[in-house]
Amino acid sequence: MPPKANPTPIYERPLELLQNLIRFDTTNPPGNERACIEYIQGLLKEAGIPTTIVARTPERPNLIARLKGRGQAPPLLLYGHVDVVTTENQQWTHPPFEGRIVDGYIWGRGALDMKGPVALMLAAFLKAKAKGVDLPGDVLFAAVADEEAGDDFGVRYLVHEHPRLFEGVRYAFGEFGGFNMSMAGTRVYPIMVAEKQICWMKATLRGKGGHASMPVQGQAMAKLGRVLAALDRRALPVHITPAVRLMFESIRRILPGATGALLGQLLNPLLTDRILKLLGGRGAMFSNLFHNTVSPTMLQASAKVNVIPAEVTLEMDGRLLPGLDPATMLAEVRKLIGRFGEVEINRSDPGPATPDMALFETLGGVLHELDPRGTAVPFVLGAVTDARFLSRLGIQTYGFTPLQLPEDFSFLGAVHGADERLPVDALDFGVEAVFRALQRFH
Repeated sequence: MPPKANPTPIYERPLELLQNLIRFDTTNPPGNERACIEYIQGLLKEAGIPTTIVARTPERPNLIARLKGRGQAPPLLLYGHVDVVTTENQQWTHPPFEGRIVDGYIWGRGALDMKGPVALMLAAFLKAKAKGVDLPGDVLFAAVADEEAGDDFGVRYLVHEHPRLFEGVRYAFGEFGGFNMSMAGTRVYPIMVAEKQICWMKATLRGKGGHASMPVQGQAMAKLGRVLAALDRRALPVHITPAVRLMFESIRRILPGATGALLGQLLNPLLTDRILKLLGGRGAMFSNLFHNTVSPTMLQASAKVNVIPAEVTLEMDGRLLPGLDPATMLAEVRKLIGRFGEVEINRSDPGPATPDMALFETLGGVLHELDPRGTAVPFVLGAVTDARFLSRLGIQTYGFTPLQLPEDFSFLGAVHGADERLPVDALDFGVEAVFRALQRFH
């Protein structure tokens, strides 16, 4: 006999929902998100919610669904990507695509980034439909492809080719934020309101080539060594951007005594680097919010072991602070390594505009209701998300994927790594938080 269907609605079983999402191997590349998207579409169809599928190629679809509201607020968008990064060359305790529940955690690639957040947003969306919630405005839910590898098939494609799907939307909930962190004994819930920008660069270093049996000194490979050493030893200049000032002024106000005062000194550019060193590991985590950063990642030199290259190219992952122009980054990197060769920008993606913070108090209030010990603070993400593309349509994303985590669990430290996992009871908190927020947005 076939197993009996579970009478409990799936929105009340978000852990099982996440297990099912993890079991689709959507490693990107190649992505192959179709089966995962079709599973989500089936849940929505079963709930009586119509969906729209838009795809650049059949195996890489994007899904959008809508619940009607009473029209007193602009439409709100919930969105998340179902593709995940590779597990190649990682040693996992439990298989990454089985969604096993062991030792109080659900283990698997995407548990945090970002199938777990997709599961909680989808559960809240389905719950709103089932409960007949009187929504202030329409609510859209989007499950998208290709966030982890450039977005040529995901949100970038939707914004460029199908912008009308998002007509009227002003605010969105996406990755990441709303998970608790402990700072000086105080429980804070960072809500992402801004993020850094992509600014990828290339350095070209030239010199005399030749046969490797006749070494040459001071040429392209030697210049490469000096470039790498300079990038390793020196940070780019300090910048105190408005979004980062907002973040740290908010943190300073809620932290006690000397700790709050010390963090406040980070906003003095003459003291920033000194305070970051005093903060140790925590300072290392904050450092990229005060500097443009550049990481050397890809190298092309000789094609043969016995040929000294006359030209070496070094590709670098640059991340630009919110609100700054790529020309600023280029000037800073040229000042640091430009004497060794040419430096140019390969690609830059403008980031979201400075947030207007109109929904921040509402979202922070929801979190405080569910955890009276916690306080929400604005958060600037040192990475990039799909928010940068939606911002071109005037949509502001709040990183609001709430989770209640153990004090010793590092969300950001577990993303993209081996043994990515999520506490089994974390999703219920997030579903309830988003469900309440859906009834209060404006």
